[in-house]
Amino acid sequence: MAKIVGLTGGIGSGKSTIAAYFESKGIPVYIADTEAKKIMDSQSVIGKIIDVFGSEVIENNKISRAKLASVVFNNPKELKKLNAIIHPEVKLHFMDWVKKHQAASFVLKETAILFESGSYKDCDKIILVTAPKELRIERVISRDGVSREEVEARMKNQWTDEQKMPLSDFVITNIATEDAQNTADKIISTLRNL
Repeated sequence: MAKIVGLTGGIGSGKSTIAAYFESKGIPVYIADTEAKKIMDSQSVIGKIIDVFGSEVIENNKISRAKLASVVFNNPKELKKLNAIIHPEVKLHFMDWVKKHQAASFVLKETAILFESGSYKDCDKIILVTAPKELRIERVISRDGVSREEVEARMKNQWTDEQKMPLSDFVITNIATEDAQNTADKIISTLRNL
């Protein structure tokens, strides 16, 4: 079976850009956040979310991400309940996806909350994407059109790079694109030879 390599990094670190680079090199990439959003639209998951959070988080027979976010965002207990619904579904979906890519030497699972969710335990290797805090804040403000306070609030829900580094096998510092890509190339070479 293909080795599972986790790719993670805090908000604004540029992990999606790095994931796209790996994909451009022929590496199968699973974007957990994208898949989780699709899974949240399935009827079985909508039913579970209504059971836990009530029908006020539903709009036009779909989950209103804004309403659900307002319930869970600054409430760790409610966020834990949501994660208990979503994470097992994503894990099953991911394992099915891995089976479809068995011929690859390794696959990449890109997720912001690899450590926070505990799914790092399912990875053979882990790549951490880092960037200085100020640069990350600037990137998210320009990308999402949100305030500095909103970015910092999101950052507080994620582990720090200092917490993630001891559990990571590789680190890509994503300040200059070319440098980050050169590091990624070295990592690809190492992983293909494992």
